[in-house]
Amino acid sequence: MSDDVQFGAVLPQTEIGAGPDDIRGFADGVAAIGLRFVTMYDHILGADRATYTDWSGPYDHTHLFHEPFVTLGYLAAISQLDLATGVLVLPQRQTALVAKQAAEVAVLSGDRLRLGVGIGWNHVEYEALGEDFSTRGRRVEEQIVVMRKLWTEPVVDFTGRWHRISAAGINPLPQQPVPVWLAAGAGERGLRRVGRVADGWLPMVAPGPAFAAALGVIREAASGAGRDPSAIGIEGRINVGDGDLDRIARTADDWCSAGSSRIVLNTLNAGLGPIDAHLEALARAVARVEG
Repeated sequence: MSDDVQFGAVLPQTEIGAGPDDIRGFADGVAAIGLRFVTMYDHILGADRATYTDWSGPYDHTHLFHEPFVTLGYLAAISQLDLATGVLVLPQRQTALVAKQAAEVAVLSGDRLRLGVGIGWNHVEYEALGEDFSTRGRRVEEQIVVMRKLWTEPVVDFTGRWHRISAAGINPLPQQPVPVWLAAGAGERGLRRVGRVADGWLPMVAPGPAFAAALGVIREAASGAGRDPSAIGIEGRINVGDGDLDRIARTADDWCSAGSSRIVLNTLNAGLGPIDAHLEALARAVARVEG
């Protein structure tokens, strides 16, 4: 694997079991393969398809999802892997609480946390958590601004459209602001948001003409905000569970050519079952990419 690109793995939490030994076994296996980080998806609640008969989302109440910050705190203690969310559904959460939780994981892990965030799709979660699904895109940008202030200022005074903090702060502070990466597809509003405020982009579009157009929008927005467009990282994702090694290698080359600084390998939803099958698929993919 190239020294210029970090490779990691998605925690296949819906399939490998709920116990601490399952999480540890996967993390140990990932490290042994030579991968650099683990990222995890996020859902707090799953909807019951028997009630929501028109449900089209990929996950429901039968899917096992660990709480991200607790799980990453556990991983921080048992491994030296870098840690990430990919993504945390930020607008369905209280901003100051997320800032506090992320700061804690960053402190306890020695700044190994990268916070990938998105606006989500599950309106049932938003309703249950008391947050407005319809304003999620508009709120997330201010949330990022507020979190960064809380991570860098001992005492914060902030009044915005969605937040008010009066002379308060979190303690302990991370040694540096937690990097915040934003998920976005081809929609212009989301892409411009990446350019204005994100440390990195989690693309929901594959390398190619649509990707190039999206990256152009991000870079234009970054320049307009007085930011260096080249400083915004890119993380590609490759599904590797089907074992098509030639496709995996081609896709890795495509992501590297597109400027990715990180590539995450995903075995989730490939029907692999136990941990060993996921680790074997990851090992084969890594060997092919290295070759």
